[in-house]
Amino acid sequence: REASARGTIAGTNFADWPISYEDLEPYYTKVDWEIGVSGLQGPWDPPRTREYPCPPMPIKGSDVLLERAAKSLGLNPYPAPVAILSQPHNGRPGCIHCGFCNGFGCEVNAKSSSLVTMIPVALASGNCELRTGCTVHRVNTNDEGRVTEVVYWDGDGNEQAQRAKAVVLCANGSETPRLLLMSETSRFADGLANSSGMVGKNLMFNGYTSVAGLFDEPVNAYKSVPATRVVHDFYELDPALGFYGGGGIDGRHPSRGTPLGYALMSGSLFGGASWGKEYKDKLAHDFAHVAAFDGHTTSLPVSSNNISLDPEVQDKFGRPAIRTTYMDHPDDLATMRWFLDKTTELMEAAGASNIVGDYPENGQEGNVHLLGTCRMGNDSDSSVVDASHRAHDVPNLFMCDGSSMVTSGRGQPTMTIMAMAFRAADLINQAAQRNEI
Repeated sequence: REASARGTIAGTNFADWPISYEDLEPYYTKVDWEIGVSGLQGPWDPPRTREYPCPPMPIKGSDVLLERAAKSLGLNPYPAPVAILSQPHNGRPGCIHCGFCNGFGCEVNAKSSSLVTMIPVALASGNCELRTGCTVHRVNTNDEGRVTEVVYWDGDGNEQAQRAKAVVLCANGSETPRLLLMSETSRFADGLANSSGMVGKNLMFNGYTSVAGLFDEPVNAYKSVPATRVVHDFYELDPALGFYGGGGIDGRHPSRGTPLGYALMSGSLFGGASWGKEYKDKLAHDFAHVAAFDGHTTSLPVSSNNISLDPEVQDKFGRPAIRTTYMDHPDDLATMRWFLDKTTELMEAAGASNIVGDYPENGQEGNVHLLGTCRMGNDSDSSVVDASHRAHDVPNLFMCDGSSMVTSGRGQPTMTIMAMAFRAADLINQAAQRNEI
């Protein structure tokens, strides 16, 4: 209900969600326990009906520095909740703290990805078939405007079609609108489920800032899970600042914690030699002595930020390539700048001897959070899916991924996407029982 509370923001499609936190809370809790989350209720967290199933991860050296710095500034750092097991849960082992969580698969299955949590459960039910290596081409509909089949290429490049009573799109904020736009018919001339013209619009990325600091002693930020402490005192910034925004701060290694990753970036990070023995010596020293304090912030929905079909470029199957048009709203840029200053202040308080930081002051050129392009809403003229995750235009088509999100939140959207998936599953089952599918 943030839009109602804060009012309109010029140049945006800032709007309320059609569902509340109370609607999603049981499903957030279900995610915590079904996939396995380690954490501790924080001072700024909303009410929850059940504690996390696993205790928080042990703090690592670099986050001790973040915690001390935050407390010295009167802030309230607390254990970061992570979808990684701190102890055995649901038949899976606890984390071995190898340091390769960020960007890599988990060798012991302690990281709570869908691959090791929900997909095995679905396959074990006998009611699920997993077809890998497939690329969907279009979703076909009949004369009544209902989905009838999904056309795709299998792993060998052969075109296949799967008949369906209902279809759920969950290809996230770029591939879901691309598929809808490619599935146009005479009835859906502007793309499937796009009578509102909102398919592909309102792309949100989440803002990002990072400040890296070198320390005289090893801080070992590369070890264990990416983040063990978070600061949410600035989750909602004071409107008196003159711009909308907010977010969280956590501690990380600037290179995802890998020596090769750091080697590829470190030549431009703190300057100095970028080749030869001096460079190798600097890498060997700095890798264990560097830490980053990162800001994760808001992204406002703007119509001109969008996913569309490229009129010229095609993929190997002949499908139009995704064309992304994006520029951060001025308030989002101001928020990132504010968080850069605050994380720099934290790094100074932590005692770093060399500090560098940046944010995309000229606008982001890419991101891993792809949100808002098939937004949820009660009004079919201004949204793509309704409060039940069902397309306004197609009664047996559902969407459940980052594209449904109406606002960006302040950082990591995965738990919200998973909670919406559990909720959508319940509502789809209920619709089937009412013979609506």
